[in-house]
Amino acid sequence: MRNPVYAGAFAYGRNHVTKTIRGTIKRIPLPREQWKVLITEAHEGYISWEDYEKNEKQLSSCSPVQNKLNKRQAAPREGCALLQGLVFCGACGKRMSVSYYKRKDHSIPSYMCRREQTDSGGRVCQCVSGVGIDQAIGKLLMESMTPLTLEVALSVQNELQQRFDEADRIRRQQVERAQYEVTLAQRRYMQVDPDNRLVAETLEAQWDEKLSALEKAKEEYERLRKEDSLVMNEKKRTEILALARDFPRLWQNPNVSDRERKRMIRLLIEDVTLVVSKEIAVHIRFKGGATKTLSVPKPQMYAERRRTKPEIINKVDQLLNHYIDRDVAKILNEQGYRSSGDGLLFTHQMVGQIQRNYGLKTRRERLRERGMLTVAEVAERLHICIATARQWQKKGLLKAHQYTDNRYLYEPPVKEDHEKFKLFKNRVLLHKNV
Repeated sequence: MRNPVYAGAFAYGRNHVTKTIRGTIKRIPLPREQWKVLITEAHEGYISWEDYEKNEKQLSSCSPVQNKLNKRQAAPREGCALLQGLVFCGACGKRMSVSYYKRKDHSIPSYMCRREQTDSGGRVCQCVSGVGIDQAIGKLLMESMTPLTLEVALSVQNELQQRFDEADRIRRQQVERAQYEVTLAQRRYMQVDPDNRLVAETLEAQWDEKLSALEKAKEEYERLRKEDSLVMNEKKRTEILALARDFPRLWQNPNVSDRERKRMIRLLIEDVTLVVSKEIAVHIRFKGGATKTLSVPKPQMYAERRRTKPEIINKVDQLLNHYIDRDVAKILNEQGYRSSGDGLLFTHQMVGQIQRNYGLKTRRERLRERGMLTVAEVAERLHICIATARQWQKKGLLKAHQYTDNRYLYEPPVKEDHEKFKLFKNRVLLHKNV
């Protein structure tokens, strides 16, 4: 892949040969600028020199070793971190690497700036969870890839194409002028008297100079023409606008691999810089040079994620005025509430834990504050035994309020209740006598 002989070129001095302490030979590859000899098109090759240079560029961009020395993008790999190889640290400017950790059988990416730690044993400069950042980037791309946005981009591209065409016309005129000067120099040389050698040599030198200038003008014209080859026909416009409509569906398709999403991102985004403060500032630089800044909330710590939400605490506090723990849990589940962190259904044990952790009054304490009595207190006031009080509660003579599954507090009996209890007691005694 790297040998220029397959591109029809002859090269010499590609490696620097040295001897190690053990006496073995070590070859160190040199950059192309330091090769002693390089002759392109020396013989017929399997590929063109242009294809060889494209391959070299692609290999260099995908080489992890070279990426440590420069800021080229690394090849997209299998991990779920969408910005792998594109992220730079906003604190030190170095490229950030990717690491993963497991949470419930899911891989969670993190972007870490640890170049100083790797090279010299220093500290990690920045470490950012990649979940929120990847989601923000995906949402931004879907908002950016709209038919209206691409229509504007294509209109700008058409205007640029017109400017390129005008510049091409001017450069072509320069080539034509150089060609005219070559023809004129040739005509002068052909008309000189051969016996006048001094004049003939001068005119021949001028002719060679014009030929050299013409060759340079042609090479420059071809080079700039290839760079400006941005012709956009109607078919390509239709395909691009169709891609804008299909992009959200394609991006959200679960069958599309993370590697393919990374390749799509690399077609649109040049790099991303992260700065961590109260929030995470995400500075995005697109391929065309446009920039965008997003603010992403910092991910919560594990303890913060498991802390019960204030709305749930308030809801439990309100429901405990009317229901026991088991009924409170049932109502919370029916209304769609779930536990923080794990997202589980509520149980009566979890409701009791919320009461203890956040200092909420229990159902029993709330009933006692409203003046409710225990079964012993009710029996004492009515001059009956506790068993009788419980029987009267089952028959509906005593108004009871439940505070656990099988425990109750009772409303204080009023004067009318005393007369009713006395009449009921007499009926019971008469029935026994009979």
